[in-house]
Amino acid sequence: MNGPTIADTIGNTPLVRLNRIAPGRDVTVWAKLEFFNPGGSAKDRTAQAMVASGGLKPGDTVVESSSGNLGIALAREAVLGGWNFHCVVDPRTNRSTIAHMQALGAVVHEVTEPDQATGDWLTARRARVAELLTEIDGAICLDQYSNPEAFRAHDEGTMAEILRQLGHAPDHLVVAVSTTGTIGGCLRHIAARGLHTQVTAVDAQGSVLFDGHPGERHLPGFGAGMVPELATSVSPHRVLRINDRESVAGARKLVRLEAILPGASGGAVIAAVEKLLPELAPGSEVVLILHDSGTRYLDTIYNDEWVEKNL
Repeated sequence: MNGPTIADTIGNTPLVRLNRIAPGRDVTVWAKLEFFNPGGSAKDRTAQAMVASGGLKPGDTVVESSSGNLGIALAREAVLGGWNFHCVVDPRTNRSTIAHMQALGAVVHEVTEPDQATGDWLTARRARVAELLTEIDGAICLDQYSNPEAFRAHDEGTMAEILRQLGHAPDHLVVAVSTTGTIGGCLRHIAARGLHTQVTAVDAQGSVLFDGHPGERHLPGFGAGMVPELATSVSPHRVLRINDRESVAGARKLVRLEAILPGASGGAVIAAVEKLLPELAPGSEVVLILHDSGTRYLDTIYNDEWVEKNL
């Protein structure tokens, strides 16, 4: 009898209570720890869903743009499925993330300049993907920025798990955004069931999502320099924009208070929760989603010299 594979460990991530993040307030805060997925992030769910619907066969070639986490997830899927994976990244991608992809056999292509017209790295990455699709015979792109399977992954997965783990719907859900697959799937689940949960999108200062204004961003994993196709159908109840230094401070606060080491987007979520707390009704219950771990950010957001130099 065949046993489970590494892919069978995706999902059912822990939901833990944060006891020190809101001292003196009659508010309960929970964190969904997506870094317990085998690839270390929520993107494992997205990759698995896209691949399952993609009709891929051994020997096929996939080309995708990623700031890091989806690249790791697809590199693992490529090993299990026997196909080839090329990932386009930019200089903000953590070196350890690139090394992880390469260890799994992925071919990594790093763009060296942002898009000339917009100054945006994501636009440059997607342009390089388009070039590779013409250069590599038979290559396809699953396109995380437009693939609706991302919504399904977090509708049937992440949000369904939160409701099951809590036993009821939370009053508030706080989610960092980039492709908007996570928040879009959660919103779809909430709307389909008429739940009262209010959903706050945490976006990076300098991101163009949800009518934001473009600006310089140093941290990978959340925010966007162009509006992905998925985002056009996503309408969070509220948007909070967090700057780079606030994200770093939030991440460091969580690890010192709760011994949970979040990535950059998780730090932004903590900063957003701090802004929301004064407005929450007594007895409110908040769930925040931590997309990844800070282990890949030890040389950046947890490094004082890097922070002072870059931020």
